[in-house]
Amino acid sequence: MSFLSETLARVKPSPTIAVTTKAQELKAAGLDVIGLGAGEPDFDTPENIKAAAVRAIETGKTKYTAVDGIIELKQAICAKLKRDNGLDYDPKQVSVSSGGKQVLYNALKATCNPGDEVIIPAPYWVSYPDMVLLAGGTPVAVEGTLANNFKITADQLEAAITPKTKWLIFNSPSNPTGAGYSHDELKALTDVLLRHPHVWVMTDDMYEHLAFDGFEFCTPAQVEPKLYDRTLTVNGVSKAYAMTGWRIGYAAGPVELINAMRKVQSQSTSNPCSISQYAAVEALNGPQDYLAVNNETFVRRRNLVVSMLNDIDGVTCPTPEGAFYVYPDIAGCIGKTSKAGTVITNDEDFATALLEETGVAVVFGAAFGLSPNFRVSYATSDEALLEACTRIQTFCAALT
Repeated sequence: MSFLSETLARVKPSPTIAVTTKAQELKAAGLDVIGLGAGEPDFDTPENIKAAAVRAIETGKTKYTAVDGIIELKQAICAKLKRDNGLDYDPKQVSVSSGGKQVLYNALKATCNPGDEVIIPAPYWVSYPDMVLLAGGTPVAVEGTLANNFKITADQLEAAITPKTKWLIFNSPSNPTGAGYSHDELKALTDVLLRHPHVWVMTDDMYEHLAFDGFEFCTPAQVEPKLYDRTLTVNGVSKAYAMTGWRIGYAAGPVELINAMRKVQSQSTSNPCSISQYAAVEALNGPQDYLAVNNETFVRRRNLVVSMLNDIDGVTCPTPEGAFYVYPDIAGCIGKTSKAGTVITNDEDFATALLEETGVAVVFGAAFGLSPNFRVSYATSDEALLEACTRIQTFCAALT
C-alpha cells in the first residue's frame, strides 16, 4: 500500500517547471543552453515598486497581516478594476494570495465536490487540470483549433456543458498561445453561459496588460454584467509588472465565495508576504506608462520569433494578440528523424531532442493539452531569441 494519497497519484508535476529545471541542470553541466520555457519577463521590477518594498521594511511592515490581504491593497485592487475594467467591487469582495496560482486553487478547493466538472479550453496553462484534480473535481478539456487561432467557439462551449459543470476557466490573452478573445468572441461565450445559470466563470486575466496591435482586452463580467454574481475575476502583478518572485495574485467576486477562499487560505498559508503586498499597492496605484514601453519590446520580440519559425518547413506559427508566448504547430515534423537519430513521434520527442541536440529549451504541446505543438516564451533578450530560433531552424532543416 502506498503511503501517498490517491489524489496525488492523479496529478503530475508542472512540465514548465520541469523543463526549466532540466535546462538549468544542463547549463550547470557546461552545455550552452537557451531557456525559452519559463513564463517570466526578463525586465527588472520597476524602481518605484522596489522602493515601496524598502519603505515597508524600514517602517516595520513585516508582521502578519489579515489572512487575505491588507486593506490598502484591496482598495488599490478595487480602484484598478474600476479604472481598467469598469467593474465595481468593495474590499470585502477581494482576496489576495501568494500568486495567482493560489487564488485559483483556493477557489477550486472551496467549491469543487467529487463529480463536479470544470471546463478548460485547450491549449491551457499546465496547472489548471491538476488543480481541479487536487480539488476533487473533473477537468473537461475543450480543444481550440489552429484554424481558429486556438480559441474555442460558442458551439463548443455549449456542447461541453452538462448538469455537472461547476466552472468555466477562461484565460485571455492565453498561456500558452498568446491568443486573445475579442469583445464579440467573448460575448458569444457569455451568451452561452447566460443559458446555464449553474455554471460559474473563473477568469485568468494575468496577461491583461500584455496586449498588442490594438487588441483591446476585455473580461467576462465586463462584457456581460449579468454574469457579475457568478464570476471570479482573477489577476495579479507578476507578468505586467515583472514581479513574478514577489508572489501576489488577487481575485474579486461574490462575498460568499471570497469568504470561503479566505477559510482555505487561513488553514494553508495564511497571509501573503507583507512586504510584497505593499509593493503591489505601489504597482497598481503608481505610474503605468512603462507598460506600453515594455509592450513595444515584446512586440519586436514576438515578430522576430514568429517570422523565423514560419520560415521553417513543417512549422506553422500564428501571430498572437498578447502575452509573451507563441505556440507553433509542428505537424510537418512528426514522423521524421533528427540528425542524432531520434525519431520524432510526438511533440515531447521534438522538445527533448531539441534540448539535447541544440541546447534550446521549449515546452512540448501535450503539457498544454493540444498537440503537436511547442511553446516558446519570448520574454528574453533579442540576442538569445535570434540564436535560439536559428538553432531551431537548423534542427528542423536536418530532420529527415
